[in-house]
Amino acid sequence: MAINNRVKSTNDIELKDRLVAINRVTKVTKGGRAFSFSAIVVVGNENGIIGWGLGKAGEVTAAIAKGTEAAKKNLIKVPVYKGTIPHEQLAHFGGAEVYIQPASQGTGVVAGGAMRAVLESAGVKDVLAKSKGSSNPHNLVKATFKALSELRDAYMVAQNRNVSLEKVFKG
Repeated sequence: MAINNRVKSTNDIELKDRLVAINRVTKVTKGGRAFSFSAIVVVGNENGIIGWGLGKAGEVTAAIAKGTEAAKKNLIKVPVYKGTIPHEQLAHFGGAEVYIQPASQGTGVVAGGAMRAVLESAGVKDVLAKSKGSSNPHNLVKATFKALSELRDAYMVAQNRNVSLEKVFKG
């Protein structure tokens, strides 16, 4: 079941960007090696809206700027309730597999590098996260986004089932 939680406009949103990883890439030509840089960037308003982007350029700053622009075009809304996520979620992308679960207040973000950047940009303050398999930052960011985009809060469940919010909790 596809969940449509894309953000339509970015005009009134104050987004902060975070550089997740930067990589020097090489293209071998007949004239020698041509070096450029690849940057993966996560943007978020730390209140449930996040996006990721990939930028490639000859200079590091240009790659980061391109990644930020790409991230602003790829925004999703994540349900954040009392600083944590509504339920646990498992997702994988490529060789990376991520597991995120809600945590009690005061726990903090217990997650590694790429996952931490995504979760903090989303505004999640208390979460337990585990990454299995590949530690490739590109795939970890994409797997974390997939897990966050599949989260549903009680309001979304009630809407999808066409029932009242009270009926969702009664079972």
